[in-house]
Amino acid sequence: MSEPNGGTEETGRLRVDLGYRGTDFHGWATQPGLRTVQGELEAALALILRRPVRVTVAGRTDAGVHARRQTIHLDLVPGEARRLVGSRAERTPAEGLLARLRGVLRARDARDIVIHSAAEVPSSFDARFAAIWRSYTYRLADEDSFLDPLLVPCTTVVRGRLDAAAMASAAGELLGLHDFLPFCKPRPDATTIRTLRGLEVGRDASGVIVTRLRADAFCHHMVRALIGGLVKVGSGAWPVTRPAELLALAEAGVPAGEPMYVMEPHGLVLEAVGYPEESAWAAQGERARAKRRLD
Repeated sequence: MSEPNGGTEETGRLRVDLGYRGTDFHGWATQPGLRTVQGELEAALALILRRPVRVTVAGRTDAGVHARRQTIHLDLVPGEARRLVGSRAERTPAEGLLARLRGVLRARDARDIVIHSAAEVPSSFDARFAAIWRSYTYRLADEDSFLDPLLVPCTTVVRGRLDAAAMASAAGELLGLHDFLPFCKPRPDATTIRTLRGLEVGRDASGVIVTRLRADAFCHHMVRALIGGLVKVGSGAWPVTRPAELLALAEAGVPAGEPMYVMEPHGLVLEAVGYPEESAWAAQGERARAKRRLD
C-alpha cells in the first residue's frame, strides 16, 4: 500500500490484533440471530467502510471461549485507505481504522472486544494460513485451589482433587506429530493430524491447575477434549498411559471405542498466534494449505 498522499494508492490488506471475553458470545463465527465475535466486528467494519466486510481469522473459537490475542485480516477496496486517513495527513490507514473501530465498538457497547493494534501488511500475509502456531491455556479449580471470584468466568470448577502430577505425566506422552482423531470432532474432508509442540500441566500460586498448549493448529474440540482426557487421568478414571494409547490406536486405524470427554468452554483462552518473518509468509501459507500427513 503506497502513501495515502502519494496519489497511486488503490487497495491494501490490514492486520488487526484483538482480544475478547467469550462469555456472552456464541463463538467466533457469524450465526444468524446470534451474537458472535465475527458478527460484531464485521458489523462495526461495515459502518466504518460503508459496505459488507468479511474478515479472515487465525482460528475460530467456540461459544464461551475467550481470546487474549486473536488475529484477523481484511482487504480494503479502492479509495478506502484514503478515507480512513481523512483530513489527518500524518495518520496511516491502519491508525485510522484502529481509532474508528475502537470508537464504533464502544458506541455499540461491545466492550467485551478489545482491539490491540492494526497494521498494513502485504497480501502474502494471511491471518489463518501464515500462522505457524496457536497457544491456549485452560484453567481448572479443584478442592486444592483458591477460586478467585474475579477469575470465575475463565475457570472451570471440578469436584474432588485432581492429581496434577499424573496429568503432567500423561501430557508429556502426547507431544509431536499424531492423528488426534480420538480428541477431535472430525469435519468432512479435513485432517485430524496435528503437531502438538507443547502441553504442560501445573498448579499456579493459587493452586489452580493451568494447562498450556501449543500446536501448529488445533482441530474442532481438540483442546477441550485433550483437557478432558487429562482430567480423567487426574481423577483416577484413566491410567496415565490411556491418552497416548488412544493416539496409537487411531494411528493404527483402530476405533477408540469410547466417546470424547469435552470440557466446558469457559476455562479456555486463546493466548496468542505466532507468525514467521514476513519473507516466509507466502511459503508458510502454501504449507498450511497442504493436507497434513503422518509420514
